[in-house]
Amino acid sequence: MTDASLLVLYGGALFMASLLGSGLPRLVVMTHTRTQMVLSLISGLMLGVALLHLIPHSFAAAKTIDTVMLWTLAGLIFMLLLLRWFHFHQHDFGSAAEHCELSSADAHHHAHAHDHAHLPEQAMGAIGLFAGLCVHTVVDGIALGAVLVSAQDSAALAGTGVFLAILLHKPLDALSIETVMSARGWSSSTRWSAGTVFALLCPLTAALFYFGATPLLPEATLLPAALAFAAGAFICIALGDLLPEVQFHSHDRLRLTALFLLGVGIAFALGWFEPAH
Repeated sequence: MTDASLLVLYGGALFMASLLGSGLPRLVVMTHTRTQMVLSLISGLMLGVALLHLIPHSFAAAKTIDTVMLWTLAGLIFMLLLLRWFHFHQHDFGSAAEHCELSSADAHHHAHAHDHAHLPEQAMGAIGLFAGLCVHTVVDGIALGAVLVSAQDSAALAGTGVFLAILLHKPLDALSIETVMSARGWSSSTRWSAGTVFALLCPLTAALFYFGATPLLPEATLLPAALAFAAGAFICIALGDLLPEVQFHSHDRLRLTALFLLGVGIAFALGWFEPAH
């Protein structure tokens, strides 16, 4: 399968995964335990993909470790500032479920009183979360496009590790947008529009980078910089955002640790399906 075919396949799957996340509250209740288990697996996978796939790909293209680590640090700092500025990840969906258990009269009264008191803050909070996650998904798209550009056309499944890390994380991001916008009183049509825009961003960014960067390579420095930058962002998300959500939980400690290690193991095993760096 060619890299262009993989791009179409990956892009379609990511689009559907994001839409699934937007509709997830209508299909299944994301309990606290389920959320923590998913976060543990994804954090291990993203960390493994960054260290075992993105950084080696970047080094193979740059031929100098100093350049790779400089851009990795830049990606880590960028994502850290993004997280602090927008505070865009929300991984506790219990409150939304609890609100759904209220009677219709109580829910209307609660929403009316809450919105009346904090409408500007709520609107800005939802917009900030959406903006932060959009920037995040653009970085994901650059990572996917860059890793496909870095691989030669072959039967191997190039970029599988990066794709899987994004695929598993994307529904939770879309679910965050849906949950917060719903709690803030945004209409269903507006929420679906926001979810659709978010779902399109990653595939479109990957395609734009893939077709836009290819004529500039291999002489340009764009590819190794993009790969290393994405690696830094992945490391920051895994260690600075996802793991703190689960590391202080005494319950299910062994299961959560096992899922984290499973995520790392999956990232390592996926190297067998990708071309050599």
